[in-house]
Amino acid sequence: MTAPPGPSAPTPPPVPARSPAAGAGPAHEPRREDCPWCGAHRLRTRLRTGDLRRRTPGRFTVDECRDCGHTFQNPRPTDRDPALHHGVPGPGLPDAPRRHRSAARAVRRHCPEPESWLDVGTGHAAFPAAAREVFPYTSFDGLDPTRRVERARAAERVEEAFVGRLTDPHVRTLLRARYDVVSLFHQLELAPDPRAELRAALHVLRPGGHLLLETTDPRSLFAALLGRWWPSYDQPRRPHLLPPANLRAELEAQGCTVLAVDHRAGHLPHDLAGALGTMLSHALPAPGTPRRATPPRHGPRHALLRAAVPLVAAAGAADHALAPLVRRTPFANAYRVLARKDTSAP
Repeated sequence: MTAPPGPSAPTPPPVPARSPAAGAGPAHEPRREDCPWCGAHRLRTRLRTGDLRRRTPGRFTVDECRDCGHTFQNPRPTDRDPALHHGVPGPGLPDAPRRHRSAARAVRRHCPEPESWLDVGTGHAAFPAAAREVFPYTSFDGLDPTRRVERARAAERVEEAFVGRLTDPHVRTLLRARYDVVSLFHQLELAPDPRAELRAALHVLRPGGHLLLETTDPRSLFAALLGRWWPSYDQPRRPHLLPPANLRAELEAQGCTVLAVDHRAGHLPHDLAGALGTMLSHALPAPGTPRRATPPRHGPRHALLRAAVPLVAAAGAADHALAPLVRRTPFANAYRVLARKDTSAP
């Protein structure tokens, strides 16, 4: 039986980043010998890969704790490029508005008329735009580390726009206990410290308010089937993947009542198309390749890639056709959690 997660184990100070000009790739923190979630020393290497989508220099290792199942980058890159953790969209999903409305309705069962709602990592505010159809009288605000949220405010998708991260001191101070609902869709896996991200989310939530989370499930059988091509690994931008039991225990430890954990609603039907698309993208010449070394646009490689486009479309169709079955099996790749902050919580 896994022991309840305690405070985050202290992370060793990062080593200075090497200059990109040195050609050695991004620097890394010292490798950990213990789990950053539970502190256990029983680790196993789950994955070794490069950056398959943007070709950031270097190799990345993903380890798993044999005790609690927490999956994490080890060592973690110290490259300060924010694209490592934010702003890199995943495979597009044609049913995204329907998914957003479904998530909003999950909240409505427990909180019929929220006055204020903060969507974290909102980007262009696609979720608030869709959720407003379910909650027409709710004031939706957006928080994002990029300026996209300001364009979303200009487009009237959110009432107020905040540039930054939940853990930024000025954000915590400004938004303390301000919201009835806080939503984080696939933000915990992007955070350098998921526990700190959860604490910050609860800090801006009013007592009795609701926290809506969606995050990747590292136990998905697609991870074993697709290996490094599994879209949800997305190295090096996802330093942490949390099993449902760990997230539930942490929310309860931070003063929440977990109302629902739902794999069927959380599953994203993109595994096959995402893996195939990444393979094809990886086959293209890397950005910055000298023009003289780049194969002709009408060469055999490009002809092969153009011919493979229908295969990606077919894989996407298969993802969606299989989704009603897959989301009820261990192949489900993500899960949704709805929790209520107890009125006695600080």
